Amino acid sequence: MNSSASPSIPPSSKARFANASAGLKNLHQLIQLRWIAVVGQLLTIEATHYSLGMPLPLQEMLTIVGCMALFNLASLVRWRSGRSVHDVEIFLALLVDVAALTAQLYLSGGISNPFVFLYLLQIAVSAMLLRAGYMWFIVLVASSCVVLLAQHSQPLPLATNLHEGWASPYVLGLLVCFMLNAILVVVFITRISHNLRRRDARLAAVRQRAAEEEHIVRMGLLASGAAHELGTPLATMAVILGDWRRIPALAADPVLQEEIAEMQTQVQRCKAIVSGILLSAGETRGEDSSQTTVCKFLDTLVSDWRATRSIDTFVYDNRIQNDSPMVADTTLQQMVFNVLDNARDASPDWVALLAQRDDDALRIVVTDRGPGFSPEVLAQIGTPYQSTKGRPGGGLGLFLSMNVARTLGGSLVARNRPEGGAEVTITMALANIALQDGIQGTHGH
Repeated sequence: MNSSASPSIPPSSKARFANASAGLKNLHQLIQLRWIAVVGQLLTIEATHYSLGMPLPLQEMLTIVGCMALFNLASLVRWRSGRSVHDVEIFLALLVDVAALTAQLYLSGGISNPFVFLYLLQIAVSAMLLRAGYMWFIVLVASSCVVLLAQHSQPLPLATNLHEGWASPYVLGLLVCFMLNAILVVVFITRISHNLRRRDARLAAVRQRAAEEEHIVRMGLLASGAAHELGTPLATMAVILGDWRRIPALAADPVLQEEIAEMQTQVQRCKAIVSGILLSAGETRGEDSSQTTVCKFLDTLVSDWRATRSIDTFVYDNRIQNDSPMVADTTLQQMVFNVLDNARDASPDWVALLAQRDDDALRIVVTDRGPGFSPEVLAQIGTPYQSTKGRPGGGLGLFLSMNVARTLGGSLVARNRPEGGAEVTITMALANIALQDGIQGTHGH
């Protein structure tokens, strides 16, 4: 088998998922950065107040640290919810961080505090995470805070004494601030950049998928037009071949009769393919629809497939106990043929078809003893051009069969069997193919 089929995720949904995933990861990075800020502020307050003996308004500064911790816990709950994170949330979170840093600097010397340069970290993070408008607003707010701190702050008895080198507490504070900025910028900006690159890669894949699906739509339109054009000549050929079989001169020649019968079989097969193309494009010809039963339809389908395909061993197991009337046409037949053909391509020596009834649904299971689906194909379930055959255009058989199954309100799923080989299961609601007062449920003509 060359593909698996099940409902695929629309490109727009994938794009939203890519943005949501990147937003959640970036929010998580901010949460980690804020925890580092909380611990760093506690250590700095301890070192300044107790080790260096500089008096600080401990109650106010510890209250700010506590508020940051509570805000971070709320942010953690928000992150665990898994809902998408918008730019405005990141923007407000950064504003809270800027406000907390400003309050701490106000209580500890304003711009004379060497840790005033931590504003640059907030600006760098905003440049990575936010759109230009939000980013420049953060720059404006941070710059305004620095200007205000130059005029308004509680004094800190910390002499600059730059000439003292390592012996100056101010110089030590500057070095710590520089190293802290450098390390955090490298670590967190690298992580954020990685998240953004992964988001961009996902969005690029979504755009590529959308382009491929647009190509499929164009191909479907062309195929639909060609199918409409082929319908009339195929019908004409079917009539002519029928007339030929009744001409006495031709009827007396058994070789010609055999060739005419084979031509009629191939014409009917072409008509079935045309009907399948039209239904996959959202149309149906409704040709060769007939009243039958589920078991008769399956028996005829298996007989026709065996007659036109060569295979070493084909196992047909019909476990339907309660037969029911239905209306069958070539579209239903072609849907199953596509699955059987893929199974035979993967496993030319053995293919099996199991049919059974599960409550009000018909389930057809096709298995083979081939190599099974590759992990790459299973990871792209329901997408066209996912094939193990390695030829251009491969992978469309089950993709079209999936569309037919969807039209009938059913499904088509695939998996690898533990004992080897692959398995494709077609499920259809019997109500959608049942005969109801002489009219087919949802698949009439």
